[in-house]
Amino acid sequence: MNKSRRMAAMQARAMAKAGFAVLQIDLLGCGDSSGDFGDATWDAWLDDVALGLQHLQTRTAAQAEPPGQPLPGAPVWLWGLRAGCLLAADAAKRMTQPVNFLFWQAPASGKALLQQFLRLKIAGDLASGQSKGVMDDMRRQLANGGAVEIAGYWLGSGLASGLERGVLEPSAAAAVPTSRVEWLELSTREDATLSPVAQKTIAQWQSGGFAVRSRVVNGPAFWQTTEIEDAPDLISATLQALAGEGASAP
Repeated sequence: MNKSRRMAAMQARAMAKAGFAVLQIDLLGCGDSSGDFGDATWDAWLDDVALGLQHLQTRTAAQAEPPGQPLPGAPVWLWGLRAGCLLAADAAKRMTQPVNFLFWQAPASGKALLQQFLRLKIAGDLASGQSKGVMDDMRRQLANGGAVEIAGYWLGSGLASGLERGVLEPSAAAAVPTSRVEWLELSTREDATLSPVAQKTIAQWQSGGFAVRSRVVNGPAFWQTTEIEDAPDLISATLQALAGEGASAP
């Protein structure tokens, strides 16, 4: 989040300027929200998404004529980056109304992301020569309901298990013929294309009734760069995608 907050804020402001009602939230234990990261669980984050949507709908309903009625022609979009895509897809399964999705660098599952996070601990222990068996020890602690400290943050079992179970699959109950998925990825290579895994996942969403469009945009992987970096092409490509422009089917 520390690397991604600037890009998310820039995109949120651009969406608001384009006429969207946007809520950028800090989940439990993140940013300015209450609690520590070690308090976070996957289910608590799903609750946060539901509360955020309720808050946004209440605010927008107050602007309607007459007040209290949903704004006409205003579809709900859930927007996520990496693990946030998994959270958005999972949250939609709890919703009764159809939703659209904006995915930035979507993973097929959360297992690989959890593995990457746990490896930060191993990398930190390599210098001290104490990395042997660290991965097994961490997984054992999490499986037993404990928590592990990684790069100064406590990761609890409730979050780790939810992330590991996370799979980017569509919720058929939430899909209607007009439901959309805008799938955007970043690469610094001019000839970059979607991976076979991404193409397979997109096909599953299309089979689930969603209209899916994808695009690879030029820009750095800002969520993992050493310095804070911007990807301005992603901001403009996202606005084009939401407006139904500029993306191409895989």
